[in-house]
Amino acid sequence: MTATQSTMAGALPDIERVREEHAKLEEAGVRYVFSCWIDMHGLPKTKPIPLSDFENLCMGKGPQFAVHSVSFVPELGPADSDQIPIPDLDSLIICPWDRSCAWMFADLWWENAPYNLCPRQTLKRAVRDTAAKGYTGFAGIEPEFIVMRWRDGRPVKAFDDDPLPGEGVRPRRQAFGYDIEYTIDSMGFLGPVIDILVELGWGLKDVVCEGSYSQIELDFGYTDLVGMADRLVFLRVLLKEVAKQRDLFVTYMPKPAIGDWRSGAHINYSMQRVDASGANFFEANGDWAPAAYHAVGGLLRHGAALTAITACTVNSYNGLVARVPGFEGGVYTWAPTHMTYGNNNRSAMLRLPQNRFCIENRATDLCMNPYLALAMTTASAVDGVTGEIDPGPPLNKDLYSLSDEEILAHGGQRLPRNLLEATEKLNEDPLAAEVLGPALLKSWSEYKFNEWERYHQAVTDWEVQEYLRLY
Repeated sequence: MTATQSTMAGALPDIERVREEHAKLEEAGVRYVFSCWIDMHGLPKTKPIPLSDFENLCMGKGPQFAVHSVSFVPELGPADSDQIPIPDLDSLIICPWDRSCAWMFADLWWENAPYNLCPRQTLKRAVRDTAAKGYTGFAGIEPEFIVMRWRDGRPVKAFDDDPLPGEGVRPRRQAFGYDIEYTIDSMGFLGPVIDILVELGWGLKDVVCEGSYSQIELDFGYTDLVGMADRLVFLRVLLKEVAKQRDLFVTYMPKPAIGDWRSGAHINYSMQRVDASGANFFEANGDWAPAAYHAVGGLLRHGAALTAITACTVNSYNGLVARVPGFEGGVYTWAPTHMTYGNNNRSAMLRLPQNRFCIENRATDLCMNPYLALAMTTASAVDGVTGEIDPGPPLNKDLYSLSDEEILAHGGQRLPRNLLEATEKLNEDPLAAEVLGPALLKSWSEYKFNEWERYHQAVTDWEVQEYLRLY
């Protein structure tokens, strides 16, 4: 950040460009604008404005927010100044589900400085720190989600036409993954999604019916870190809006039911040198460069803290296990269980894929705040590269068939087993405090510790079935 950009006035867009974009929106028939800032959970917040106020909005004279009153960051009180969102014109887009509306992402400012609890500002700071050390980070994310509908007041899978358990014959059948019949059944929802992603120019590669019934994965092109975080947040809203128009709804909860395959959101991370733009720093003569292994070393060193952000709910850890009895399509989850890496090894936290030169982090899901996740990812990778951290040899064996002792002997460690353990590891990692900043780390941790405590105050169906008559 330059000295000029460190003040809110220096961050304002060029007024001529503002007027040009205003004219384009007016010509396109846009009537309303959403300028969205990001809360601690990675969720967008806004106040809609009429297009006539577009110029004021872009120049910092639009709506202000008492972010600390709604965003789980109570370090400020009712007598403190509000935060001001400054829109990023590079993120301006007409909403595909309602073309009377336009959308922009915004950065939060407070008392003429970047707001220290704005996740988008946190990622931008991490990107600047990465660049100052001579590197640029890129990412692709593979979002998985489940499409559902309401049936007699109960949520059920949208693309599952068999009777519910206990309501009729539900014969054993082929798993949902890749199935042509259920792919065709899903096209009423998937077709419009595909059309929109192609229109957005995101480089859509794969649309996959995954292992759980009604579970979908979308794979699209990688981009810069802030751009990818913006894409993921926009996609989460886009999918919900497309679903609503078809009397469906989408959930990003990793494990809605025991028999479900976990919904992940694998982060594929790569780097370039600032002085060699366009050249993948992880590739050397058609093979993995030493820098890729050093980046793996950094990601493993900070793996537990990173997982606290990329798998950030109580429910996340229900999916990071090896086996689930009665699983749809088998018993193996294909989810990571240990902090180690391997060549195309999907049972490890980090995979070096056979078809691209990037590091795939598999201990992730769509509940994550992508700005914080990518900030911690790039900082960890750069720490590994600059410190030339040796990750040791890859572990290319099926981790599900090895004991913890055997994995430990190969240099692997168990992923955090629950949200409490992960959040404790986050607070023990000095890099997390550096990346997030003390205020954001404090607010995040307080909320997650509270989330864990509230979870343990609930009595679950499992506990009733296990203990009610046993004791």
